[in-house]
Amino acid sequence: MGTIAMLATRGASRQRPSATPEVAERAIMMCNSTLFGGLSQRECEEIAANAQTRSYPKDETLYMEGHPARVLALILSGSVKISRLGTKGDEVILWMAKPGDTIGVLADSLTRSHTCSAHAMEPSTLLTWDFSRLQKFLEEFPRIGINIGAILSGRLNELQERFREVATEKVDKRVALAILRLAAQIGKPEDGGIEVPLTREELAQMTGTTLFSVSRQLSKWGEEGIVLPRREAVVVLDARRLGIIGMRGD
Repeated sequence: MGTIAMLATRGASRQRPSATPEVAERAIMMCNSTLFGGLSQRECEEIAANAQTRSYPKDETLYMEGHPARVLALILSGSVKISRLGTKGDEVILWMAKPGDTIGVLADSLTRSHTCSAHAMEPSTLLTWDFSRLQKFLEEFPRIGINIGAILSGRLNELQERFREVATEKVDKRVALAILRLAAQIGKPEDGGIEVPLTREELAQMTGTTLFSVSRQLSKWGEEGIVLPRREAVVVLDARRLGIIGMRGD
């Protein structure tokens, strides 16, 4: 074999094999996510080939606060509730995660334990990477580390804004802003409106108020045609009027 032919053969042997249709499909979604934004399709395919797919039924626990953090996950379908427990055992919802969002990034750097819990709000499918493998990708693709920083910064900004709302706004305004925020994050189009899959109790937890106050407010808005309260959801019928409530001064 000639020298040129030998070099060509060696170069071909170093080429990465073509991605399977499943991996290629995963990579497309990954490239559109915040976690892997800025990476090429080929780079996302390499990372996707090292992922595991896990499915969870509704209400299944993905991980618990205080337990060892072993994986980072990207939501493919469904939605996930991220929460913490208060000193009396009451739950505080931090945020809701939708397809394309990353969960598992908030882990104590010293103990490598989860600082919050995650539960499937509906049947959900996730792509997961164990932290040992992820560390290699962080070294190979520094952009991922930058993206994780942006994710954490965005979540901190949201929590700060919600803390301000709890401290300074009245209940009706807090609930209106929370519903609008959730409609944009995890809302699903429905005839005549947008369904937010959240119970009244969970909405009370997110807005720092009582179940009674949330129920009374939703009933009032239901009579006015602004929302349609359901047992485990709220359908936004008139986002414009709800926005006016959320933005008005007191």
